[in-house]
Amino acid sequence: MLIGLVIVALVVLVVPITVKKAEENIELFLLAMGVIAMTIGSRWDLLIVRDALVEPLMITGAVLVAGFLFRLAYGALGRFIDVTKRKLGLSLLVAITVVVTSLLSSVITAIMAALVLVEIVNHLRLPRTAEVKVVVFACFGIGLGAAMTPLGEPLSTITIAKLSGEPYNAGFWFLAEKLWMYIIPGILVSAFLAAAYVRKVAEDAGESHADGAEGLGAVLFRTLKVYVFVAALVLLGAGFKPFIDSFVTQMPFQGLYWINGISAFLDNATLAAAEIGPSLAIHQIESALLGLLIAGGILIPGNIPNIISAGKLKIGGKEWARVGVPTGLAMMTVCFGVILLVYR
Repeated sequence: MLIGLVIVALVVLVVPITVKKAEENIELFLLAMGVIAMTIGSRWDLLIVRDALVEPLMITGAVLVAGFLFRLAYGALGRFIDVTKRKLGLSLLVAITVVVTSLLSSVITAIMAALVLVEIVNHLRLPRTAEVKVVVFACFGIGLGAAMTPLGEPLSTITIAKLSGEPYNAGFWFLAEKLWMYIIPGILVSAFLAAAYVRKVAEDAGESHADGAEGLGAVLFRTLKVYVFVAALVLLGAGFKPFIDSFVTQMPFQGLYWINGISAFLDNATLAAAEIGPSLAIHQIESALLGLLIAGGILIPGNIPNIISAGKLKIGGKEWARVGVPTGLAMMTVCFGVILLVYR
């Protein structure tokens, strides 16, 4: 069984960036992989099926409502962004966008932060390579920022709930207090990378991927794709639970940090629910969470902001991986060095 799950994991990692059909139909591909993982792990039951059907509803509802609102406000938003860009300059506007959406994601949720991000990026009409890089860098920042409060994303909500009793008595600001020294620099680095790249290509010719306000059909179709994507991640997370229980939760904090690179293609909230508990030492908790948060930006399935942004701007898995893999590995390596210094 465990060997079969490892094979599924490798397929999920490799196929979307090597097979064009899988990349173009990533939602259906991941759904199929989730069904296979559930079958191999003998995890089928009505509760998991219900979760797969129900859990995507809140996210897709937010995407649908925001899609309609942004469609109505398209002209006014575009004019505001144009005026702001003329006053601040493109690089500074991009940096501020990354920092603000990342920090606000802990209050307005990572979903809404991603929706704001893609609307701003869409209106900037960047060259395609710049557009992809800005979005990927920004999604690393949003993924980090959303973890600072239980409002930001399911991972932080679950973690606070599991640590609310003794010995941690985790409250609303628990994660912000423990992780700010890693998260804030990570957000600033993400903003710097996005702004630096935009400055480098600011004079290049290029067009935005999208033209004009989205049609009603496009909004509805993207919402459906997000629903299928999230349902697939629920099934993948549940299907991989035997693997997580057998290996991941038994590791020291160094191994726990790196093994959580699987967050690149598995729901990080599911992994947090399996790994985090009051019996862990604080350095184990911090290492596990940081590994989950950073790795979540590496591939499109790793985090909800990635899924929303890639869907809206039609970023393929290979395009995302070209930026996300080296960026994520570099950030994980630097962060790991800091963790070792802090807990030496």
